[in-house]
Amino acid sequence: MIGHDAEPVGASLAAARFAPTFVSSFNMKLRIAIALFVLVGAWSRPSEAQSVIDASRRIDWSSAGIPGGIPSRTTNCATLNPGASAAQINSAIASCPAGQVVFLNAGTYNLNAGIDIQNRSNITLRGAGPGQTILVFSGSVNCSGMTGDICVRNAEVNYSGGPTHTASWTGGYAKDATQITLSNTTGLAVGSVLFLDQLNDSNTDTGSVWVCSTINVCSIEGSGGGGRSGRDQTQLVRVTAISGNTVSISPGLHMPNWRASQSPGAWWGDTTIKAVGIEDMTVDHTASSGLGGIYFFNAYNCWVKNVKSINATRNHVWLFQTAASVVRDSYFYGTKSAATQSYGVESILASDNVVENNILQHITAPIISNGAVSGGVVAYNYLFDTYYSPAPDFMLASNVSHGVGVAMTLHEGNDGLSFLQDRVHGTQNFITAFRNRFIGVEGGKTRSTSAIIVNAFDRFTNVVGNVLGTPGYHTQYEWNMSGSNVDRSVYVLGPGGDPLTAATMLRWANYDTVTNTVQLNPNEVPSGLAQYRNPFPGSGALPPSLYLSVKPSWWGNAVPWPAVGPDVFGGDGPGGRSYRNPAHLCFDNTSKTNGILNFNANNCYAAGSSSGAPAAPTNLRIISSQ
Repeated sequence: MIGHDAEPVGASLAAARFAPTFVSSFNMKLRIAIALFVLVGAWSRPSEAQSVIDASRRIDWSSAGIPGGIPSRTTNCATLNPGASAAQINSAIASCPAGQVVFLNAGTYNLNAGIDIQNRSNITLRGAGPGQTILVFSGSVNCSGMTGDICVRNAEVNYSGGPTHTASWTGGYAKDATQITLSNTTGLAVGSVLFLDQLNDSNTDTGSVWVCSTINVCSIEGSGGGGRSGRDQTQLVRVTAISGNTVSISPGLHMPNWRASQSPGAWWGDTTIKAVGIEDMTVDHTASSGLGGIYFFNAYNCWVKNVKSINATRNHVWLFQTAASVVRDSYFYGTKSAATQSYGVESILASDNVVENNILQHITAPIISNGAVSGGVVAYNYLFDTYYSPAPDFMLASNVSHGVGVAMTLHEGNDGLSFLQDRVHGTQNFITAFRNRFIGVEGGKTRSTSAIIVNAFDRFTNVVGNVLGTPGYHTQYEWNMSGSNVDRSVYVLGPGGDPLTAATMLRWANYDTVTNTVQLNPNEVPSGLAQYRNPFPGSGALPPSLYLSVKPSWWGNAVPWPAVGPDVFGGDGPGGRSYRNPAHLCFDNTSKTNGILNFNANNCYAAGSSSGAPAAPTNLRIISSQ
């Protein structure tokens, strides 16, 4: 399976530093004028308001996750008490009618086997609360070839190595397209989840979007698995209509490089498990050898909410071949090996999932996109203490894009250590970091201590409206392919020797602790590219969010909305440009036992999902160079 082997960013340095020249016509007077410009414009929907990031470099993330939010189910089909076995819980799940709840009363459940939610769509497994219902696992369940303590799956093992149905994809390749043509639709139905893929590019760098996983060409270890062999770009979509061989899909196509020359194809199964929720409990994996804590396989519109998860093996939540699902309002602590394959929320072959408002502590790689992940949202999480036992001085990133084919994902509003696009398994494209606070260092760690690290062949990254670095530690603004002070730089760009990493990157309206300014530098806007150029931003305001149309109701009133950005003032972060997000405040204000949070989301956040009062407009805010 896919590993996570930290690679010191100082390895394999190129000899020459690349300096973009395509905006040389801008002079210093213009830069000063831009640095004092006024953001004007009232708040509107993210897809309408965003004029900073060009439409060719992003998608509409507002459709990610579960339409209408997580369902609220009120009817219990079964109520069990402490002493119930895994078999009894599984039996109750197997007989639970759609739309109902298997409820576990308060107490400790010692389970020597895993919970298997197989072929039971539209049910919820709910406890009395994380501090009340405690599941202690000493055994796991076979979860379609892997192991998990809680497994959510369909009975059919449809996977990339043995898909149930396949077809050639013969037409409809444009970005955002919602109609495609397949060579056959056998076994396909409205509501089916369809996997779309195409052949990788050749080993010759295209100079643009390059989907490649070849060892010693564009990656260190090779693909690592996930999708069909040699087809690392994959997107999961839902079928909304079928007319002959014309298939309507939702959402539309994320990437702009689908094309006939790469023999695009599709594969699918006969069944997908849908709308299963895990809520309001503690799950302790310390005595279990199951790889996944909560493992979703071939799942759609599923969720984890208000769960406290302790000491997982490979990961706390595994989103494998899973789309449009949500992990929110939860707390994940600890990892067993604290080395390779030690994750919090891990996604493989996944699309349009939302990981939102969680606390992740003492985990090697807290949130990781581990191969062919597209369209997802990672937002408003608090991520810290990336525990890495082989090299305690090496800081693992909190927000990691690790696999080949990761594309068009959004990291927004996170309060964490750093943002990393590595090259261990191959190339990544069009990833956006918006309004995050990345401190870039943590106590006792001196290597890989940068806020933003984007490796060779990872391209068209958007870094907008963030607050980056730590005062007194970071002394250099940027390290670009060569030079010194790599671990004290806010940005590390192109390690491995790729000038296009920096040249294709959009950086705009970020505050950093080296210059102590909001950077509005025309040299950091890729306005001269032949493809996927980003025009120089005008005077339109940054929206509060790129996926939420309103302030979420769980946000409450303790933290301003938005909490991070060039238009934020008076915060407790550097330059006053950031506040701690609600997840960070929850951790700070909640009691601990042996350093582990006594967590219950209901004590930290207002009830509800991503909806609420309209966000305050960001008009008439001045971004200053001081």
